[in-house]
Amino acid sequence: MDGDAMRLGFAVKVMARPDLKSNDTRRWQKGPHLKTSLAYLDAILDHCAEHRIRMYRMSSDLAPYATRPDMPQFHGMVRESASELRAAGAKARAQGIRLSFHPSQYVILNSPDKTLTARSVWDLASQAEMLDLMELGGEAVIVIHVGGIYGDRAASRARWAETWKTLPEPVRRRLVLENDDTRFSAADVIWIHGETGVRLVFDHQHFWCLNPEGMELRDALAHMIATWPPGTRPKVHFSSPRTELREVKRKDAKTRRTTTINVAPVWTGHADFCHPFEFINFMREAAGLAFDVMLEAKAKDLALIRLRPDLLRYAPDIARRFGLGDEEATALEREKQEVLQELPEAGAE
Repeated sequence: MDGDAMRLGFAVKVMARPDLKSNDTRRWQKGPHLKTSLAYLDAILDHCAEHRIRMYRMSSDLAPYATRPDMPQFHGMVRESASELRAAGAKARAQGIRLSFHPSQYVILNSPDKTLTARSVWDLASQAEMLDLMELGGEAVIVIHVGGIYGDRAASRARWAETWKTLPEPVRRRLVLENDDTRFSAADVIWIHGETGVRLVFDHQHFWCLNPEGMELRDALAHMIATWPPGTRPKVHFSSPRTELREVKRKDAKTRRTTTINVAPVWTGHADFCHPFEFINFMREAAGLAFDVMLEAKAKDLALIRLRPDLLRYAPDIARRFGLGDEEATALEREKQEVLQELPEAGAE
């Protein structure tokens, strides 16, 4: 692959190898530790290298209980793991794999509850410390959403901008902000960027779900990419919406019996795989713009492994932007057939 090519990545769970864990999930009584999670990460980096995957989102629970206020016994695990973090970062750099974090929805910087905001800042500071100890460059970021509306969108945006001023320097250096699908649009995060300078991540599916200002996709994408400094590759998120019927369990108020019914899909839901024609159209709309793409499909690395030969088949021009050439077509198709022959059950992050 071309070293200047755009990268495709996936998030957290390795679906092609169910035996690979993304983090230490043991309960606190068993003494889980970041060092154990980093051993798991080492195996995932090998998996990524084997399949020529150059971007990976690490679990937000990589350091279990590290910021739980009521569990001080875990608070030192990041510093205790400094040498292991340094080794993981060196391996990722040697393999050309871009790493990032995406904390949970409960990490919120615009809450009126100052206690919740302080907890969120602690979480972000811990993840920024891990990235710094890994000695990763400016492409290794922490992606978050704006948060809640709390009855007043404008006030909530402004509160996020005010919180930004109080963040520790490592957090401001690593933090990037993403448009979401129900609360804060691309225009909203662009406004916040104007107040703070925070870098922005464009989410394709979220843009289609929430764009009340009627921004043109190309304009929004270009504006958000331009928030990244020269020499640092921006990233975007891509996923396709689920289109199949959903099974929902409902309890009858009279009989108290639970039945399963089929309901129509919601377009905020992520599909297991990425629709290649949607992706191709998006990339052609983005002609001339350079960025990496984090695939947020529920099938994780399986979706990435499926998409690459699809690009070579249906849009060789787009495949070349990701460093894929005709000479790789047969190998990638064979890899797809081997990996997808017996699909494990797809699951969310």
